[in-house]
Amino acid sequence: MISWPPREVNRPCYPKPIMRTRRWPWVALGVGIVAGGTALGLLAVPQGGPQTDGRPGAALYRAHCATCHGVSGRGDSWRARLLFLRPGDFTDPKAMRALSDDFLFQIIKHGGSSFGKPGMPSFGFHLTDEEIRSLVAYVRTFSAPQRH
Repeated sequence: MISWPPREVNRPCYPKPIMRTRRWPWVALGVGIVAGGTALGLLAVPQGGPQTDGRPGAALYRAHCATCHGVSGRGDSWRARLLFLRPGDFTDPKAMRALSDDFLFQIIKHGGSSFGKPGMPSFGFHLTDEEIRSLVAYVRTFSAPQRH
């Protein structure tokens, strides 16, 4: 007996199942290692440098800025490299002369996205205006000539 319509027509049209490979555990492991390393790096505070400096703004720089801009202010921290960021180099006198104190104050307070520098977070909710001014003054010391 022949049935109408044929059985092949009555089958639901589902897409073919995705072939599973044995690569996914390795991809998951790699993603986990990168995510874990990034999380640990975000929690780590750099050692040395401004910690022992008694100048106003040094402790603030260490707590809020050194993780990206580096302890020396060169913008060469490992976290910036890991996240493909290029923070400013505070040791370059020519570049620092081009930036006004008001610009530095505003970019610290409101973040860099308003100024075309999306990697710079805002610290207006964490720091008072006076703390930001002392931080700007401390950042200026990186490009000042060293006196012996």
